[in-house]
Amino acid sequence: MNFKTILPMAFLLLFLFSDAEAQGNKALTLMGNRFLTFNTVIRVNQIEVSRNRNVGEDERALHTPARVIAFRNAFAEGFPGGKMTWSFSWLALNDTTANYREIRKLVVAYHYKYGDDVTFIPGAYFANAYNTTAQVNKDVHDALQIIEKMVGNGYRPLSIVAGFMSAKNQQYLAETEGIHVCQGNIWSQFSIDNQDGDGAVVYPFYPSKEHFCKPAQNKNDFIDCVNLDGWSVDFLAARREGFKEGFNSRMGVGPIETIGKYGNETGLKEMMHTTAIHFDSGFALNGFGWVTNCWELSLPYDPVTLKNWLIAIRERWPDTKLITQGEFGLLWRKHYKSNNFNYRFVERGSGIGGSDANNEIRWFMNKDFRLALLKDWKKNTPVKVIDFTRYDLPAAEPKEMTRKWSLLGTINQKQSRPQDKPVPLDSLSTKERVIIATRYKYLAGSQE
Repeated sequence: MNFKTILPMAFLLLFLFSDAEAQGNKALTLMGNRFLTFNTVIRVNQIEVSRNRNVGEDERALHTPARVIAFRNAFAEGFPGGKMTWSFSWLALNDTTANYREIRKLVVAYHYKYGDDVTFIPGAYFANAYNTTAQVNKDVHDALQIIEKMVGNGYRPLSIVAGFMSAKNQQYLAETEGIHVCQGNIWSQFSIDNQDGDGAVVYPFYPSKEHFCKPAQNKNDFIDCVNLDGWSVDFLAARREGFKEGFNSRMGVGPIETIGKYGNETGLKEMMHTTAIHFDSGFALNGFGWVTNCWELSLPYDPVTLKNWLIAIRERWPDTKLITQGEFGLLWRKHYKSNNFNYRFVERGSGIGGSDANNEIRWFMNKDFRLALLKDWKKNTPVKVIDFTRYDLPAAEPKEMTRKWSLLGTINQKQSRPQDKPVPLDSLSTKERVIIATRYKYLAGSQE
């Protein structure tokens, strides 16, 4: 081969390489993609409600460098190239014992090796139930300073993990700290764990200054912080109050309610069922799909179960993008400049736990309201409204420290009040039916 033939080939290879590189670096877009986000919590005590107060068991023995390594290796084996979010509690950031010093070094190394996000979780999910707004802001500010120094090179987290976070705290996060993504609600949580927060939208939204569960209604009401759910749940299981009827309302992709309750095989089946709600019909209805999971490092499950779920997702939906929750939230923020979303979901039960095989649930969520319709599809019973929550009405967060942070509408899915009894659509008031018909004409008077 002479110089005259080598030169054109070199140019051709250079062109092909440049084109491939350009294709690979194409900006990822929200629409047309399936997204998976995954975070873990590293703490010292089970529930660190404040810097100096704990309401749970000491978990030092459950947090070791070996456990961190096994966990991250299983994640990498299950989804090569995937990125995750690591959230440290206040005590985990400040503990001076050898294990925690080594754990922090490992996680920083994972940031540089894999692109993982390293961030803070205030109050171990329930910061506002035990702390003032001002204290939560101070905790966030001081923790971010520690993390920036720990990671170095001008690092700044893309998001905060919070479980629940009040509107005022999310506003502070966006306007003062410059962080525009917060895992700030646990969708449908009610009468379980240490705080209630039912009433929000299950997919991302900009929260109102009035209440973190309410989507902002206008520019004056707008907080520029993308509010994310904590972990995807089975809609049929989630309509129950806590553990009512012997079922766990949090069942979905989380390991406690699936692997821990039903074992590896059935547990994985339910995790995949919940994933499919978003990656199959949800993807078709909404133009994108999103599943999120939180798997605390202290949980007593073999990391291979995590690997198996990730492998199953890649096999069934090979186009899935596993990115950090901050990256996902910013993609949503780039696409949606306001709350002009219109989310729809449909699910038929898996037959596992509270996911009744005979029931079909449909959810409609937009800036104005959320609406859930339930029917027995096997018996073809008439549709009944099990949740109608208007967001165009005034709302207010608690002024005191309390577990009760829910936003309950005309009818709430948990049926915790006498007024929450399911009713036919045409039993709603004329005004409410007009509001629904404005968005979904085909639902007006529907019995299907």
